Amino acid sequence: MDDLVSAAERLNGSLPLPLLLIIDPLTLARTCILHILRQELIGFEIVEMATTDNLGCATGRDVRLATLSIGDKSVADPSVAGDLALLADCCPNASIALFCNRDDEATALAALQRGVRGFFPTSIPVELAVAGLRLVLAGGVYRPLSIEGQNGSSGCEPIYPRPLAPIYLANKDQIEFTPREQHVLAELELGLPNKLIAAKLNLSENTVKMHIHHIMRKCAARNRTEAVLRWRARSIGHRGPEPGAFSSS
Repeated sequence: MDDLVSAAERLNGSLPLPLLLIIDPLTLARTCILHILRQELIGFEIVEMATTDNLGCATGRDVRLATLSIGDKSVADPSVAGDLALLADCCPNASIALFCNRDDEATALAALQRGVRGFFPTSIPVELAVAGLRLVLAGGVYRPLSIEGQNGSSGCEPIYPRPLAPIYLANKDQIEFTPREQHVLAELELGLPNKLIAAKLNLSENTVKMHIHHIMRKCAARNRTEAVLRWRARSIGHRGPEPGAFSSS
């Protein structure tokens, strides 16, 4: 009820909108992001600034998300560490999304280890970035799949850094999910809708629906929720993949 009252008061203008901060030293990049997010993320006041020196405007405000662009800098750079610490102090309830020109595993892990909720290489398309920001705003953690090891592939299909183990059930029967089905199943466990699963795994929504259909059939489930519940209830552990354990799709 309190949430409904707050929403109504915000619509009437008696309560300020929750705040979203864009911090980027490059004016063109910053204003482009501002323009896109004002169209895509309705219900937020979006403020842009060149540096964290201007965080005073957010004092006492309900800051939900702050995007910080670090360019080519390392996450371990003292200036980046200082900005992250300042954001944590000034906006303790905000999720932090890092925009970075680097796109490697070490940088992504370093960012997440410092409490960043979203790691966004500047090489990803804008649609994927918007979907990732929605996920972070919803309480999730976003990072794109590693592009290393594509071996010349087009990049239209997701790259899996390592095979997942087959699932063994309590009745000794084995359900053999393909690697892609296992990644979709992992996202279903988080409760993500098809659109966000598609964006996160770099798939079309139709492909995601096809994988979910296959998962439901293999679990003998009537819907996606039942498939996840059956998998959780009957799974008794994992073991390393055996030759031929996975089929390609």
